[in-house]
Amino acid sequence: MHGMWTAITRDISSSLADCELSYVSRTPIDIGLARQQHEGYRALLEVSGCRVIALPALEAHPDAVFVEDVAVVLDEVAVLTRPGAASRRGEGASVATMLGAFRDLRAIEAPGTLDGGDVLRIGRAIFVGASARSNAAGIAQLRELVSGFGYTVQAVVTRDCLHLKSAVTQVADDILLINPQWVDAEVFAGYRLVEVDPDEPHAANALRIGQGTGASVLHPQCFPRTQQRLAEAGIVVATLDVSELQKAEGALTCCSLLVATSS
Repeated sequence: MHGMWTAITRDISSSLADCELSYVSRTPIDIGLARQQHEGYRALLEVSGCRVIALPALEAHPDAVFVEDVAVVLDEVAVLTRPGAASRRGEGASVATMLGAFRDLRAIEAPGTLDGGDVLRIGRAIFVGASARSNAAGIAQLRELVSGFGYTVQAVVTRDCLHLKSAVTQVADDILLINPQWVDAEVFAGYRLVEVDPDEPHAANALRIGQGTGASVLHPQCFPRTQQRLAEAGIVVATLDVSELQKAEGALTCCSLLVATSS
């Protein structure tokens, strides 16, 4: 692992059950269990080499645990987003304060909207889901803000899912985990693709920490068939139960902002 990783996380609001939902039906959420699972997630981040920062809950913001959506962190800069759901726009200020200690900050401004969950960075290539949450103006602003650092930004159409990273994530330097029903695989023709098991449509969201052979990959334990496919591709994953967060349309990438910091 090169350097160190800091993971910015946020405690779960007791209002979590009032979260925004787009493609998942509302079912009762056990807040106590959700908090237990979230603590398990933080513990796994630490085992994977992260220094974990825990921001306090924002009770007025049910979705605030999903910190990934409010910023895009690159090596050179961090871009504060403008979430597509208006109810989430108050979540970013305290994250910005924390991020400012690590990175110069830029920001997406109205009329642009952008959710961090739509942003998949693979090396110098940045793919952005053109979703209900991230609009053309937001994607164009991101391109403008990061082009000076040598990144390309490509809009990718998603369907039937909330964010691009619901449909595709990176699990090795050259391997992506993908649900081809939710995003066109042709967009990622330059990479080796592992398709999720058709019976596990939500299994494409994996969290990779670090680079190269020293990286760790975390994956929800409820997707054993997809994990078998990953194992066959040489990808070993650490699994954890995040059932209550999944009821809030959350996944593993969205519960942290990973910041590469020099050791």
